[in-house]
Amino acid sequence: MQPKPSPLTATEYLNREQQSPVKHEFVDGEVYAMSGATRRHNLIAGNLLALTHAAARERDECQAFGSDMKVHVEMHNSFYYPDVSVCCDRNDRHELYLVRPCFIVEVLSPSTASIDRREKRASYTTIESLREYAIVDQDRMHVELYRRNTDGWQGYLLTQSDDAVESSCLGLRMALRQVYEGVEFPPQVAESAAADHAGAGG
Repeated sequence: MQPKPSPLTATEYLNREQQSPVKHEFVDGEVYAMSGATRRHNLIAGNLLALTHAAARERDECQAFGSDMKVHVEMHNSFYYPDVSVCCDRNDRHELYLVRPCFIVEVLSPSTASIDRREKRASYTTIESLREYAIVDQDRMHVELYRRNTDGWQGYLLTQSDDAVESSCLGLRMALRQVYEGVEFPPQVAESAAADHAGAGG
């Protein structure tokens, strides 16, 4: 049996990642390759990035990024690639990663759902600058929004087209109909939603 490789340092990870054709996330010395995304995933992430980028342009200090920008969670010695991240700190200008994001969105994939809801949420919420973290389901209109308040973090479930994902640092409200614009849900999900709507109407 081969001995287990020694954990990478953050510097070693960053150096290797710049040369790698495949993106990897880094969790306390271990690296994990990222898989490709579906059409729905890309459409949702694109909608979110377009909306946040437009709002960031109205605020000189804010910048919005897609899934090629890493977020460094210092307390957990980790680097992640969220689908959307926003930074409004003029002093956070590293070329490879953000340290002080104020808004993060992850679009769920079947292989990453439990990680996004547990490991990543636990990590992201240790970032002092973070105000909101959203987890967006790609197979149905379903968003978990976590917002920091004076008592800690509060979770909200959004499922209606007029419900809004909010980013306080951007002063932005994104209705779910905007987040999911152009997205066709799997047939069984669409049929279930139509039946629920018909039942509510009756």
